[in-house]
Amino acid sequence: MWHAQFGALRVDGGVRFRTVAPEGTDLRLVLQGGPMSGDYEMVEVGGGIFDLLIPDVGAGQRYGYRLGGSDLLPDPASRFQPDGVHGPSEVVDPGAFAWHDRGWRGVPAHGLVIYELHIGTFAPDGTFASVRDRLEALRDLGVTAIEIMPVADFAGSRNWGYDGASPYAPSRAYGRPDDLRALVDRAHHLGLAVILDVVYNHLGPEGAYLPRFLPRYLTDRHETPWGRAVNLDGPGSDLVRRFITDNAVHWIREYHLDGLRLDATHALIDSSPLPFMQEFARHVRGSVDRPIVLHAEDHRNLDEIINHDSPRAWGFDGEW
Repeated sequence: MWHAQFGALRVDGGVRFRTVAPEGTDLRLVLQGGPMSGDYEMVEVGGGIFDLLIPDVGAGQRYGYRLGGSDLLPDPASRFQPDGVHGPSEVVDPGAFAWHDRGWRGVPAHGLVIYELHIGTFAPDGTFASVRDRLEALRDLGVTAIEIMPVADFAGSRNWGYDGASPYAPSRAYGRPDDLRALVDRAHHLGLAVILDVVYNHLGPEGAYLPRFLPRYLTDRHETPWGRAVNLDGPGSDLVRRFITDNAVHWIREYHLDGLRLDATHALIDSSPLPFMQEFARHVRGSVDRPIVLHAEDHRNLDEIINHDSPRAWGFDGEW
């Protein structure tokens, strides 16, 4: 079973900080406030991954990284950016939320009645909490699944979601991570599945620090409408593929989501022998013991997207 690998991860006795950076880089973790406040040298464990366990640190701790003497940078796998995408990151403990959906076993991919909604416009104050309070109306309408437009944090206070810069962090404009968990928990109580729209084909134009930590995240080998493509098939692509998959698994496991809708998969250009989308689907579905719905937005009308049998089949459930 695939477990989260990047970010500030709560473990027994403290927090394991795990991130990516160019090999041989002087990478330092900076903790702001609290008894462990200070500057710590990260340990390179190989393959561009750095790791450090800090004891006596818990949820709420503010932190960031200095990369080769840089100014303080947020964690590219931050779970929350309380002051926005340029500010320090905050340690979040996903295990502290009291879930009430233990009997929820997921939903089959076929026969769903899906309602797409945007957190910022669905209710007057545009928050996870206000959406949660209106879910009964969607159930009564006959909806069986809600598809939430992207929530990864972005620069500014409002965005359609396709300029995400902090891919693991629900936008602070909509509330805190536990507010999103409470929305999903309420949806499951009402019999509604929750699918999240995610964007892996590009990063937003402001506040996306990931390429500073992972320079090979983007490649000149391919071009897309957003510029350089995400590197899925060139040198260094193994770590890029791992980071994206980890992000997807984090949404499924830490937020009990029922599925993902991947934006513009035609711009995820991949000529490798093992199609990334096939690898992605296998790992995401293998991360939990319940059905996971996967949809791709793709204008090519490729049979391999929803085909489960051919050698290059993605094995997705639907195609936009």
